[in-house]
Amino acid sequence: MMEPPGLSAVLELQRFPMDHVSLVLLLLYSPIGLCLFILRLFIGAHVFLVSCGLPDCMVKRSVIRVMSSVLGVFVTQTGQQYRDQTSKICICNHRTHFDHSVISLITPCSTPSLSCAPGFLCWARGFLELGSPGSRTQLQESLKHYLSQPSNAPLLLFPEEETTSGRTALLNFSSWPFSLSDTVQPLTLRVQRPLISPAVSDGHWVTELFWTFFIPFTVYQVRWLPPVSRLPRESDEDLASRAQQLVARSLGIACTNHTAADRAEYLKRRSTEPATTAPQAPYISPSERHMAERVKEVLPHVPLSVIYRDLASTGCVDATITNLLEGRVPFIREEGTSRGMNPSSEHPEATQTSRTVRRGFGRRPEDRHLSLQERKTALYEYARSRYLEKFGSRTQENSGVKG
Repeated sequence: MMEPPGLSAVLELQRFPMDHVSLVLLLLYSPIGLCLFILRLFIGAHVFLVSCGLPDCMVKRSVIRVMSSVLGVFVTQTGQQYRDQTSKICICNHRTHFDHSVISLITPCSTPSLSCAPGFLCWARGFLELGSPGSRTQLQESLKHYLSQPSNAPLLLFPEEETTSGRTALLNFSSWPFSLSDTVQPLTLRVQRPLISPAVSDGHWVTELFWTFFIPFTVYQVRWLPPVSRLPRESDEDLASRAQQLVARSLGIACTNHTAADRAEYLKRRSTEPATTAPQAPYISPSERHMAERVKEVLPHVPLSVIYRDLASTGCVDATITNLLEGRVPFIREEGTSRGMNPSSEHPEATQTSRTVRRGFGRRPEDRHLSLQERKTALYEYARSRYLEKFGSRTQENSGVKG
C-alpha cells in the first residue's frame, strides 16, 4: 500500500524550475512569451464572444476547442468506452482553476462555484450560478433541484474542493457530492506544460490565466473511468472513499486524509510565517493531531515529535503503535511517564502476562530471545487493550451507524 505523503508534498508550491538550464531557457523565451500573451488576449476575447453567442451544442464545443488550441490549450481524452451518458454526476481530481472549462470542451457539463459570488465574473468564468452562496445543505438542495430537470447538463464536481499538484496524492474526497446520486462517473485529469508548473496552489486565477497565455502550450489529458455505483446500505463517506481510491489508482498516486480546510490552513500559515533560512517546523493537520493524541494516550512515554514523524510515514494509528512497541522507531523516553510502561500497575491481564514472562535471565541465547519476544507481546497486548478500552466502544458505535 502506498504511504500517504505530508500535506506540503500534495500541493504545488514552486512555479519556476530549480535547474539553471530551464531558467535560462525561460529567460530567453520571455520576449516571445510576452508577444504571445498580448496576441492571445485579443483571440481570447473572440473565444469568449463566440461562447456567449452560440447555443450549447456539439458545433459550439468543436469551434471553441479549435480556437482554444490557438490559445495554447490542447485537450485529449481516453477511455470513452466507460462514458456513461445517463450519469448526472461526474467527479474529477482538481488541478487548475480552468479544469471545468477545459472538460466542458469535450462533454456538456456544469460546475457550481463554491467560492465565487454570483454575478458577471462567475458567469464569465463558466460556473453555474445557483444564487447567493449559503450553507452546504442549501447548496445540496439547489443541486438536487437542478438535477431533477431532465434537460439540464450533468454536474462536474471536484470532491477535493481545492487544487493539488496531481503528482503525489489526492486530498480527501468530500462526501457531499456523493449524496446527490447513487451513481457517479469518475474521470482523471493530468496537466502538462513546458518550462513552468501548470499551476501553483496559492496562485490567483488571473495569474494562472497570464501564464496560460504566456507559455507555448498546455496539454490537458482526460481519462474516463468506469462508473461507480452505491452498494446496498453504503454511506456517502464509503462511496466517496471508493471513488477516491479508483481515481488515485488511475493516476498512480496515493490517497490522504488531508482536507481542503487543512490545505487552506497550511497555505495561510505558510504565507504569514517570515522567510528564514532556518528549517521550519513541519505542518501538522488536525487529522494528524487527532491520531497522535490517540497514540499518546496509549503510549504516554513516547514523545509527540516521534509519534508525528512515524504517523507521517504510516498514516495509521495501529501501525505506529506497533512500530513503537517493537522498537522499529528509536526514541528517548519522556520523564514522569513510568506509569505508561508499567502494565502490571493498571491492568490485571497484563499483570498475569508479565508474571509469566518474568522468569529471570535465561542461560541460553534462545531462551533470552524468547523472553524478549514474550515481553514485546505482553506490552503490545497491554497497549492494544488500553486502545480498545478508550476507542473500542466509539468504533463499534460508528460501525453500527454505518451498518
